[in-house]
Amino acid sequence: MSEPVTESLAEVRGHVADVVDRAHREGVPTIITRGGEQEAVVIGIEEYRQLRRFVDEAEDAWLNELADESERAGSAGSATLDEMAAVLRHEDC
Repeated sequence: MSEPVTESLAEVRGHVADVVDRAHREGVPTIITRGGEQEAVVIGIEEYRQLRRFVDEAEDAWLNELADESERAGSAGSATLDEMAAVLRHEDC
């Protein structure tokens, strides 16, 4: 992946197609700012898919590790479905 370009939302509005082309064809992401703060990033669809696969695989590995730990701990380490959901919600924060 190439170094990202940073542009304001106002700048991007004037050439959205160029920003998308740059991400898709050149693999150059664009970080979009609003009010001087980074708000979003435009990346190519393949890069997005790779990132999603990575996140999904990492999440699966983490959940498998939690299940393995629980299994090793036996009933003393078991959790209800509600408790697991609460843990997952907390991790997303």
